[in-house]
Amino acid sequence: MNLVNHELLPDYTFRHIRYERRTLRDPKGREMDGLYNAWIWLNNERQFNSYTTDAIKEIILAFRRASMDRAVVAAVFTAVGDKAFCTGGNTKEYAEYYAGNPQEYRQYMRLFNDMVSAILMCDKPVINRVNGMRIGGGQEIGMACDFHVVADTARFGQAGPKHGSAPDGGATDFLPLFVGMAHAMESCVLCEPMSAHKALRLGLINKIVPVLRHGERFIANPLVVTDCYSDEFGNIVFGESKSGDALAAGKALLKECTTDHRLLDAAVDEYCWKLSQTMPDCTTKTTESLRKFKLEHWDRNRETNRAWLALNMMTEANAGFRAFNEGPKDRREVDFIALRRELAKGRPWSEELIREVSPQFDGEKVGQA
Repeated sequence: MNLVNHELLPDYTFRHIRYERRTLRDPKGREMDGLYNAWIWLNNERQFNSYTTDAIKEIILAFRRASMDRAVVAAVFTAVGDKAFCTGGNTKEYAEYYAGNPQEYRQYMRLFNDMVSAILMCDKPVINRVNGMRIGGGQEIGMACDFHVVADTARFGQAGPKHGSAPDGGATDFLPLFVGMAHAMESCVLCEPMSAHKALRLGLINKIVPVLRHGERFIANPLVVTDCYSDEFGNIVFGESKSGDALAAGKALLKECTTDHRLLDAAVDEYCWKLSQTMPDCTTKTTESLRKFKLEHWDRNRETNRAWLALNMMTEANAGFRAFNEGPKDRREVDFIALRRELAKGRPWSEELIREVSPQFDGEKVGQA
């Protein structure tokens, strides 16, 4: 029987991301001929796997390809390297092209919306293999996935209000569903990061896996408290970053370790195998039914959020993304106090104001030059 190909661009060759079919394996490592998992890789390690406009287009096509592949059991969304799954949009591209250019950013955000929707509407279950930081827009596209298998060195969080944006690319829609309103407020508004252990405790992810090898053995992340205890105020502490001497000792141990993703990949393979041991159509229907809780918020808010984010490129995003892209390595945020003081006086946004509050223009204050 000649089957119809339902891909949009069946002969397309990916250049900005990686796409590969990996043969499904059983728990003993035996290959199941004729069945595969589609691995979709962000491939921008030098910039912490931030996605460019061109990469977004290919991610949309990749999830479409995985959906239309009759032999694919699951899609695995991940990234190269060991530092980051994704830190969001490419801030260099934001600062140099989209800042101050709202009509262009609106078109970009249409692509971003389509990327999130492509994940949420993938005909296969989607596993997010988190190999490092999942921050900002990276957190948002990660939360669009169905399962989350995570290196215990990973960190999670939002960065929008720190850098001139709002996490309206999915975080304000999805995060309260995962962790509740109080923790969502801390993450989205205050931009407070969380460890993989805390993310597991709060219900943001499914499984954490050690990826650090010290000599011949795998060890837990030495920078994080992995045992529960009660602090001096009676709060239960677990999954928080270490401090003081414990943090220093952890950093010293970390320098002696190498990163090894074998256990992480084995955990992903285990999830893929479990998915293969279900009825395919029943699994798709169940996945789609559960996704509706996310889609309810996403479909209601995405277009108005896109419009606001575009207009914001004229003001706070214009300042914030340029500060991050051009500021000194140890200081990539605007002077928040100076900015708030000027806005409190009723001062309008202008290039002069942006220069005055931006770290890259220290010593070059407009009007004093």
